[in-house]
Amino acid sequence: MYLSLSDWRSNKASNTSRAAQVAFKASPTVIALGIVSMLTDISSESVAAILPMYITGALGLSMIAYGFFEGLNQSASALVRIAAGYAADQTSRPKPVAVAGYGLSMVARVGLLFATGFAGIAAVIGVDRVGKGIRTAPRDAMIQQASQPEHLARSFGLHRLLDTIGATVGPMLAFVVLLLVPDGYRAVFVLSLAVAILGVAVLVLVVPNRKLGAKPLPAAQAHNSPAATAEEPGRSIRALKFKPMLRMLSRGRMGRMLCAAGLLGLLTVGDGFVYLALMAHGTMDYFWFPLLFVGSNLVFLLLAIPLGKLADRTSRAAVFVLGHLALALAYLCASGGGSLIFIVSALAALGLFYAATDGVLAALAGQLSPEGSVSTGIGAAQTVVAVARLLSATGFGVLWVLFGANLALLGAAALLLLVVPLAWYLLLGKSSQPAEEN
Repeated sequence: MYLSLSDWRSNKASNTSRAAQVAFKASPTVIALGIVSMLTDISSESVAAILPMYITGALGLSMIAYGFFEGLNQSASALVRIAAGYAADQTSRPKPVAVAGYGLSMVARVGLLFATGFAGIAAVIGVDRVGKGIRTAPRDAMIQQASQPEHLARSFGLHRLLDTIGATVGPMLAFVVLLLVPDGYRAVFVLSLAVAILGVAVLVLVVPNRKLGAKPLPAAQAHNSPAATAEEPGRSIRALKFKPMLRMLSRGRMGRMLCAAGLLGLLTVGDGFVYLALMAHGTMDYFWFPLLFVGSNLVFLLLAIPLGKLADRTSRAAVFVLGHLALALAYLCASGGGSLIFIVSALAALGLFYAATDGVLAALAGQLSPEGSVSTGIGAAQTVVAVARLLSATGFGVLWVLFGANLALLGAAALLLLVVPLAWYLLLGKSSQPAEEN
């Protein structure tokens, strides 16, 4: 395997020069969307922080059942991500699609007030995740449209910072509610619904409904092959049908990126498993469980913009791939024991992983997508990762039951360390150059 470090260094110098020449300016649209995501994450993460306890404790369901819910958390959104991105591209109006997604997740909060069994919880999680799948690609396309090309990953980092503030506040609110109201799961669900309504209101009233910019293909070129179109950035492919567009996105640099993201996603287990593994050592009471989410989210909050800036100045693909080394470290720390040093290290590594990969993947996918297919391209990347994480979460739940948390995490860490060089080769190896252009 040949890893083209010299080409990467050359690309790094070029990217640094371009980013340095243009001063970063935060877009009001990016900030508004960040506020929407912040409110939505306060709503969703306040529930996510107690859901593992609610499922395995209050409802008394097994770890395999939790693995199914964690997988459903990923797979339900995967069913609609590409279709939602395609709809946004076809209409050139991503905001209505995003509103539909946020609204559906808001409706799911109502269902939490009434669901008490396995089927009810599964339905609520499914509806909520379908809403997430609908909204994510159109929202990220709006961020891409409003951002400076030279600072694309940094703009995504700004959005993710605001998003992560919500993801940090949500578990803290859940902790306070449970502190004041023992077993007050329903009180958390009511609070979650109220904040979700506020987030949808901000999206509808504040975020502008701008048209995605794209240059139409000349009539003489409208019948060109998808492969030819894919190799000529700057042309719109909006006239393509859904299946030809997907075939086009699966080729070339975009196809290699999807393959790398999928391989890495197969070894990305849900956060809840990492937190439950830390709790399984028996050194912490389950009362403190929501604060584990706060710890990793604080690290994410601190590093989202710096790592986005680093990705813009060096290589988005490199930052994305190397970020998975932090995930392997989180697995090792979570399996190492329940002492304070292992807990803090696991949370810090998990936060570093998300800061290096979450917004950077969206920026990389948007950058590699041909003009006119940004929403579809981002949705395709997110779908590949979501499906891979579905398989990962479901399989990990079974491995947990068969071999225990520690052995399952050690095995996942070992495999991830083997896959990272392969992902690097797919995105930054000699045969994949030019891997990216800012």
